[in-house]
Amino acid sequence: MEKLAYNAKETAAALGISLPKFYELSNRADFPCVRIGRRVIVPVDSLRAWLAKEAAND
Repeated sequence: MEKLAYNAKETAAALGISLPKFYELSNRADFPCVRIGRRVIVPVDSLRAWLAKEAAND
């Protein structure tokens, strides 16, 4: 079964960035994340859509 969401460490690895850089990115208003208490969860489909949008803007 494919994961529906990544945790912070998995998202950072998928994007090829450091964990501190991920947390910096997760504070952006346009970044698709869900905060559950102190945890940050990133829906996989939303991450792909956000990444495609960011790539199109460059």
